[in-house]
Amino acid sequence: MRLKLHEVGDGDKVALLVHSIISSASTWGRVAPLLAERGYRVIMPDLRGHGDSPHAAEYTPELFAADLVESLPTGADLAIGHSFGASVLSLAVAELRPAKAVYSEPIWRFTDKAVAEIREFAQFTKVATAEAIRPMFAKWTPEDIEAEIAGYAQWDVKAVDWLDSALDYLPARPLVPTLVQGAGDHHIVPDDLAAKLRECGFEVRYVPEAGHCIHRDDLDGFMASLDGWL
Repeated sequence: MRLKLHEVGDGDKVALLVHSIISSASTWGRVAPLLAERGYRVIMPDLRGHGDSPHAAEYTPELFAADLVESLPTGADLAIGHSFGASVLSLAVAELRPAKAVYSEPIWRFTDKAVAEIREFAQFTKVATAEAIRPMFAKWTPEDIEAEIAGYAQWDVKAVDWLDSALDYLPARPLVPTLVQGAGDHHIVPDDLAAKLRECGFEVRYVPEAGHCIHRDDLDGFMASLDGWL
């Protein structure tokens, strides 16, 4: 599937930004201009069933990844994925061949509890209002809240039907130099996982003041965490 691509900047370097499920490229609304100021042409796809990309008859992580390979340029200078978008990027990185990759709060495994919570939240998104989600994302700007609500209206709730706690997409090793970002609570990237990733060749950094959406909870911390990777 050819995805809808959004672009910011016209620099000589290329950055790819991949959003998570239940979101859209608009999640990167405050990040993209900062990368553009640093000389990047920033390309942000809407995953299948999200944003302005077409809905589909089937959704799997492998299909999400294949869409990235079909739609995005190879050999980018930088590729960043958030949450499930990081998992999808990790499945596509061998063919996309970015010079560097960043997996921000990557979800490579799903517990039974997480699957149930995501499916429940998927239904909630179709009735959610800005007022309802603002307390859930207290550190977000009003623009982030409005962008999130717009994404909820567009996405296909069937895009999470594939979820299963038996799935495990943890990469065995980094295929390109790779940074893993973790939030301050160490929930998605716990210390034991961080140790395993480091043993396999990944760099791991935490952003202490941020929750799961690091780039929205603490934009300054997110950018500071990328020191040496831009």
